[in-house]
Amino acid sequence: MAFHEISIMDVWDFSFNPSITAKRIKALASCRFIERGEGVFLIGPTGTGKTHLAKALAHQACRMMFSVAFYSFHQLFAELAVADLQNRLHTILKRLLKVDLLVIDDFGFKTIDQPSAERLYALVDGRFRSKSLILTSNRAMADWPGLFPDPVMANAILDRLAHTSHQIIIKGQSYRKKLAVKTDDE
Repeated sequence: MAFHEISIMDVWDFSFNPSITAKRIKALASCRFIERGEGVFLIGPTGTGKTHLAKALAHQACRMMFSVAFYSFHQLFAELAVADLQNRLHTILKRLLKVDLLVIDDFGFKTIDQPSAERLYALVDGRFRSKSLILTSNRAMADWPGLFPDPVMANAILDRLAHTSHQIIIKGQSYRKKLAVKTDDE
């Protein structure tokens, strides 16, 4: 099999973190969740494979001819803020609402200001039940409401996100720490 024919999901190492079950991930890799407009939350500590898994699912979606956009939360909302200042927000939101799968990495890394919360609501509400979203986060979902400046908006966003999403809680130690070079003192 040539490299271009190998799916990232085909070579995924499930042994590195037993909290990630092969059956569940392979079901997601079928991309039926995209066909149904469902979301995926990948939640767990730093270095446990959330971003890698999100990229693998995004790659699989591309291989199945779905349109995909991948952003870090910071990158996406910085771009949206600039677009808003340049009176281009509607154009960018329209593009993001059309893509089959939108991946937002590192959601909840820090608190969300009111304009960003409003932009997030526009994305979540516009994609609700029709287009898929993958969110990765280091924070437990119970902590998410506290990230928003307005509890009513937080509830509206989180209710829509959770309504049709698959939640994958990843446990374990950082993969990067496992691969860190040991010094002579250790």
